[in-house]
Amino acid sequence: MNTRDQFIQDVIEWDVVNWSKCLPFFLENAGDIAGKEALAIGERHGGLSLWLSKQGANVISSDLNGVTPEAREMHKLYGVSHAIKYANADLTSLSYPDNTFDIVMFKSVLGALRSIQNQQKGISEIYRVLKPGGTLLFAENLVASPLHTFLRRKFIKWATYWRYITIDETAILCQKFSSFTYLTAGFTGAFGRSEMQRSFLGKLDSLFEKVVPEKNHYIIFVVCKK
Repeated sequence: MNTRDQFIQDVIEWDVVNWSKCLPFFLENAGDIAGKEALAIGERHGGLSLWLSKQGANVISSDLNGVTPEAREMHKLYGVSHAIKYANADLTSLSYPDNTFDIVMFKSVLGALRSIQNQQKGISEIYRVLKPGGTLLFAENLVASPLHTFLRRKFIKWATYWRYITIDETAILCQKFSSFTYLTAGFTGAFGRSEMQRSFLGKLDSLFEKVVPEKNHYIIFVVCKK
């Protein structure tokens, strides 16, 4: 694995081929990131914080109970620790004042909030702490196809409580923002049982996802401007 591939693997972690499509989409639509104050939510192993810091942002890397020791070690390895601070953060009740951040970013977090009410509360909290003109960047799991729903219930242990969203719900959650831009991706990659399988299936998705209706894709990438 070359250095660039390892970096993307460390940022994205799971079904890298499909989920990593968010990164060029974010760069294309987010505007300048360098020098901005950013909050990364639901970080666990710190991948998004790594990416934001490499774009030149000053980052607070947060999770409900704080990031893992592995996140801190990875940030040291990449030489970005000077640009990252760490915090505990509950998306539904952020402890930061209004208009604090230029950028808020997360990946695969909304589903863990379990209800549309909590999901809306989380997005509203992000809106509150963003500065005027600030940017929300996120990638999230979609409901996708009936096949996804069936296989999740059969094989995914957290599918009993995870609340997958639709494209229309995503737009409603973000309706307070002045702009809402999205892209969808992935279909078969979600079915892989190992990262090797997901990588192969993700490459198939890259070839064929344009002929799959976007409502059947399983990931949505979103950029919102306050």
